[in-house]
Amino acid sequence: MVAALLIAIAFLYYQFNPVEHAFFPPCLFYQYTGLHCPGCGAQRALHQLLHGNFREAFRYNALLILLIPYLCLGLVLSIRTHLLGLGFETMPQAYRNPRIILGLLAVICLFWILRNLPMAPFHWLAPQ
Repeated sequence: MVAALLIAIAFLYYQFNPVEHAFFPPCLFYQYTGLHCPGCGAQRALHQLLHGNFREAFRYNALLILLIPYLCLGLVLSIRTHLLGLGFETMPQAYRNPRIILGLLAVICLFWILRNLPMAPFHWLAPQ
C-alpha cells in the first residue's frame, strides 16, 4: 500500500512540473507571510530530482535534497520493523535518539530562518 502510494506520487511529480500546473497546492505560509518555509520549493525540487537535474533540485530546496537519503533509509527501516514485527528499539540510534531528532529539528529551524535573510550568502537558500 505504501509502496503503491509512493510510486503514484513519484509518477505524478515526474509527469507534471509544479511550475506549469496549478493543481499542485501552493505554500500557504509563503502566500500569507511572504516568507519561505522549510518546505518551500520541495515540489519543484522533487520534479527536478526525478528528472536527474540534481543542481536544479538543490537550488529549489537544498535541505530536502540533503535529507532524502536519511528519510528514505528511515522509511525502509520502518517498513522492515513493521513487517518483521520488531519493536521500535530495533531501529538504529539515528532514528530514535531524542538528541538526534532535536538536532534535526534545530537544523530545519535554522534553515527556515537563514533562507529568509535578504543578504548573501543566505538568500541563495531561498527557492530560485
